Amino acid sequence: MSMGQTTQRPPRGACMVYLLAHILSPARVLSMLIHEEARKFAYQTGVKVVVAYGGAPINQQLRELERGVDILVATPGRLVALMERARVSLQMIRYLALVEADRMLDMGFQPRIRRIVEQMDMLDQDCDRQCYSIQQLASDFLANYVYLAVGRVGSSTDLIAPRVEFVLELDKRSHLMDLLHAQRANRVQGKQALTLVFVETMKDADSFEHWLCINGFSATSIHDDRTQQEREPALRSLRSDNTPILVATDVVAHGLDIPHVAHVVNFDLPNDIDDDDS
Repeated sequence: MSMGQTTQRPPRGACMVYLLAHILSPARVLSMLIHEEARKFAYQTGVKVVVAYGGAPINQQLRELERGVDILVATPGRLVALMERARVSLQMIRYLALVEADRMLDMGFQPRIRRIVEQMDMLDQDCDRQCYSIQQLASDFLANYVYLAVGRVGSSTDLIAPRVEFVLELDKRSHLMDLLHAQRANRVQGKQALTLVFVETMKDADSFEHWLCINGFSATSIHDDRTQQEREPALRSLRSDNTPILVATDVVAHGLDIPHVAHVVNFDLPNDIDDDDS
């Protein structure tokens, strides 16, 4: 289906679901986190929340939708795929939330966002200008919108004490090892505080995990080449303290919600200051 075509009828035996609200998220991990939190708020209310994202079987997600859905959390690509299959309708939608909308624009999702909103009859058809900021994007699409920003834009939370240490490239691993040994020695009641280590490439993440393990530290890793089925056990293992060190690329950093983290180490400096994972 082209970007300008209307939604077709669903296949024989299938049904189309009509959403009350949709939460559009740029990444799988973030979508899962939002879904998990939304289910808590919807508990015993009768409101059904479903999540859909790429990298997972679409047929399983279709079955979840057919059981009923009021709020759908989805990535842009997967939502467009569901719309093209005529399994999701936005004609009755009342609420649209764009999570990390500025990042979605930076990632090139604007055409898909426009494709989605055009199905909602919320777009001003006389507006044909390109949007350069999220406020402009919202004004294109919505008659009455709310823009929310948490904290100061471009700054880290007050709960974090940032520290920059200048270390020679050859000494970076040994310096990190000293930090991990100190943290292990100071753990309370046998419970290890968690450590997140962010590296630049997927290859670095794999090799770093191996290096930590052979040096006596239980570690796991996630990156954008891992399937969702591989990422979920790694995150569960981290949260349960079985592997208290997680090595990750910054691509999958956004949306991670992990309590009891003592250190966030940017082992490789981010290419963009806005990608600083602290």
